[in-house]
Amino acid sequence: MTDWPTHEAAWREWREAMRGSRMHHGWILAGKAGLGKHDFALAAARELVAEEGIPQPSGTHPDILILTHLPKDDKEEKKRDEGKPFEVKRNIAVAQIRAMQQRLTTRPTIGSRRVVIIDPADDMERSASNALLKSLEEPPVGTFFLLVTHRPAGLLPTIRSRCRMLRFPELPDAQIARQLDAEMPGLAMAERDAAIALAGGSLGAARSFLKMELGGVARLMQRLAHEGDPGFALQASLADAVGARPDRERMRAVLDLGRTTLAASLHDASPERRLALIDAHQALVELAAQAPTYNFDPGLLVGEIASLLARAAGASEPAHG
Repeated sequence: MTDWPTHEAAWREWREAMRGSRMHHGWILAGKAGLGKHDFALAAARELVAEEGIPQPSGTHPDILILTHLPKDDKEEKKRDEGKPFEVKRNIAVAQIRAMQQRLTTRPTIGSRRVVIIDPADDMERSASNALLKSLEEPPVGTFFLLVTHRPAGLLPTIRSRCRMLRFPELPDAQIARQLDAEMPGLAMAERDAAIALAGGSLGAARSFLKMELGGVARLMQRLAHEGDPGFALQASLADAVGARPDRERMRAVLDLGRTTLAASLHDASPERRLALIDAHQALVELAAQAPTYNFDPGLLVGEIASLLARAAGASEPAHG
């Protein structure tokens, strides 16, 4: 696992709660994608299920249940089983929550405690969220829930009200630079610095930028946000740079990059343009929240992103409805 120095405050709060007389049964781990929340959830879950005098397995733990995106279909499931990259379903389904709840009717396998990690919790179907709420309202004895979320506002208010919030801060640029240098010793400094500038404090976003070779996408987005696109030429170029069939991970990275591009443009913007940037940024935030749920055509989604960026530059074309 990555060493995350910005987790110090989270660990203090978590361990203080563990020392208390009554550990809260539900936790929301909130912060940008790429801040190590999943790493924290796994390590915290192991601390919680460990009991003195009871040997713990070093590999997969039977009392730590992880719910995340399943493979898209049988073909993708086969790829996963072979250790190959695979596409996943858009949402965490209600069937996964119900299967987990069925497990909770039995006692933990090793000790007296069990942890359920849902990551990312903001990608649960509405019916899955409603089903989970029942477990949060009446949690089985010794069962704890860790909900990893990049957008806590996307969770049901009733879920948020039953959980304790643990926030994860963004990483300083210098820390991201040190980490990237250690992971990629041959990385060009200019490429590294470009990734950091657009990462918005997220090590995961910087890694994605480099792994997916998003430099060309970033440059086109910057031009759209500053020049507009009256002839739609930049929009066409952006679609080519993103690719005809981007997978879910690439599309999410592109959405994150669009938001970061607009946020970075705020620093030296005039008051009039600042309003346009804020409006466009808010629209992109809403679009990113909808994307996992609605089956958007990738081409139309890229066109919407480009239109919002161009609008922030003062372009005359309205964004697609």
